[in-house]
Amino acid sequence: MKRKLVIGDIHGGLKGLKQVLKKAEITENDLLIFLGDYVDGWSDTPNTLDFLIELKKKFNCIFIKGNHDVLLLNWLKSNTPNPKWLKHGGAITIKNYANISDKTKKKHIKFLENLLTYYLDDKKRLFLHAGFTHVRGIENETHEDVFYWDRTLWETATAMDTNLCMNSPLYPKRLKIYKEIYIGHTPTIHINSPFPTQKACVWNLDTGAAFTGKISVLDIDTKEFWQSDLLTYLYSNEKGRNI
Repeated sequence: MKRKLVIGDIHGGLKGLKQVLKKAEITENDLLIFLGDYVDGWSDTPNTLDFLIELKKKFNCIFIKGNHDVLLLNWLKSNTPNPKWLKHGGAITIKNYANISDKTKKKHIKFLENLLTYYLDDKKRLFLHAGFTHVRGIENETHEDVFYWDRTLWETATAMDTNLCMNSPLYPKRLKIYKEIYIGHTPTIHINSPFPTQKACVWNLDTGAAFTGKISVLDIDTKEFWQSDLLTYLYSNEKGRNI
C-alpha cells in the first residue's frame, strides 16, 4: 500500500467527498478507511452510497459502521423510522429516497449490512466510528452498539491533563491499549477546531460535515490532511442538519 488514508463523517455530502478525494489525489495503491456516517444531512445520501459501492470496485476500501448508517439500515429493512432519527437527519434522508427504486434500496441494504464495527491494523492502530468503553479494549465489549454510539472515549481524551504521564495511575487505561485510535461521530467544531484533531492518542476526523464544517481525509503516517469546502457552501440551497 502506498498510503493509509482515513476519511471522516460524510453525512450525504457527496460533493464534498468527491472534492476531498480529488485533493488527496487517491490512487489504486492507497488504502481508504472510512469511519462511518455516510448518510443523513445533505441531499446526496442515496448517491453517496452508490458512489461508495462503485469506489470499492476500483480502490482498496474499508467501510466502518456509524450510528446513522445503522438507523438508515433499520428503516430500509422495516420502513419504520426511529423518531429520534427523524429529528437528526432521518427526515431528510427519507425524502431523498422518495424516488429510489427497490433494486437500489436492496443494494444499499447489502452495503450497510456488510459494514465493519471496527478495524485494527498490524501496528495496533484502531479505527472505529465512535469509541469503546471496556478498559481491556474492543475484544471485551459486550454490546456492539458502543462502537458507533460511545462519546466517552473522546470526552476522556479531551478532558485529560496534557501533562499527565502515561505511567501515572490516573492515566486512562483505555488510552494505553492502542498506539493510535481514529474516530468520527463527535464533531471537532464543538471544541472550536475545524481540522482533524488529536487528543492524547485519539484522532477525531469528524470535522462537522453534517453541520457547518467540512469532510476531512488524513494520511495516518505523515498526518498530512485535506479538506473539502464547507458543506454549507457546496449545498448552499439546503439547510442540512443546521435547523
